[in-house]
Amino acid sequence: MANIKLNQQLKRVEISNFEIENQIVFNYFDNLPATERDEKLLRAVYIGILALMEDRISSFLAKTNNELGTELESLKMIFEMKKELFYKSTIKGILAEDEIAEFLNNYFQERRIKDKAFLTGNTAGSLPKNKTGDIICEINGNPDLKIAIECKFDKSVRFGDIESKDIFTRKSDTAWSQLIEAQANREAKVSLIVFDISLVENSILKNFENVGYIPEIGFVAIINSQKGDYSNLAIAYMLARDIALNAKPIELEKDLLAILVNRIIKDINEVLTIKSLVLNNIDNNKAILKQLEKSILLMEFNQEYLKKFLNDGTLTKKDLLDYYSGEDVKDKYKLIEKEINGIF
Repeated sequence: MANIKLNQQLKRVEISNFEIENQIVFNYFDNLPATERDEKLLRAVYIGILALMEDRISSFLAKTNNELGTELESLKMIFEMKKELFYKSTIKGILAEDEIAEFLNNYFQERRIKDKAFLTGNTAGSLPKNKTGDIICEINGNPDLKIAIECKFDKSVRFGDIESKDIFTRKSDTAWSQLIEAQANREAKVSLIVFDISLVENSILKNFENVGYIPEIGFVAIINSQKGDYSNLAIAYMLARDIALNAKPIELEKDLLAILVNRIIKDINEVLTIKSLVLNNIDNNKAILKQLEKSILLMEFNQEYLKKFLNDGTLTKKDLLDYYSGEDVKDKYKLIEKEINGIF
């Protein structure tokens, strides 16, 4: 009897008497809390189906050079699969939430902060049937002192400030609406919305380059998940945390708070811009060094064969082949290139 049945009426896949004997799968689920295993199994099936549907993944595997070895093939497969799945709207949000929560918990541990990040995207909050607020961070383990984080890797999400809001148009998610909604739905002190640089709408980039603050609304962080750069999230979170911890139950001069926070963010953005310029300079200088070394090697290589020709009056077919292929130069350059890449 088949294990898989399709319920056409409910559009549901039903699996009975299912078990799998695989050491990798067993070890993965063995390291998970029992409460998380069902959800992770569902995600694994979901991601696997998407991978099977992706022709480019299959094409990639077929073309992989056997000389690379099984482990390298696996690493390349995982990287390409992750990259492909990231851009699929059906799955990129789930992957983003997992990675952001993991980054935050690692960050808390490294900084010896007693905060804890929890995934909440699949559970409703205080608002009926509302799941806005993908991650909740409890400050110092206090469930009454929370920061709500919404992950939006979606180019359709605009800035949406209240001044440009047209209440007669169809409702759509914006940075403003998601920040307000997340804070209300998760009963948080402060809210934060995270965008990815490769999937962010222009109106948001015009307002915030790295980290942003909307007075009385919340924080915006733009990360680069494909490069593993979550530094802007860490900055935005710590600013939000300071406000959550230090805001007093009194009437604040909100305009003054906005001036202070925006000035801090402005200075942070300037530092990040300088860092980017320095890194770009390093990359440019490395490229210049590589080109110089190539030119020097080629001059030495050509000079060597010119000397040989002048001494012998000719070049053998073997000499011509070696001269044409230039393998000796390539091998020398590989070592030099490795040294240059190793420079900061």
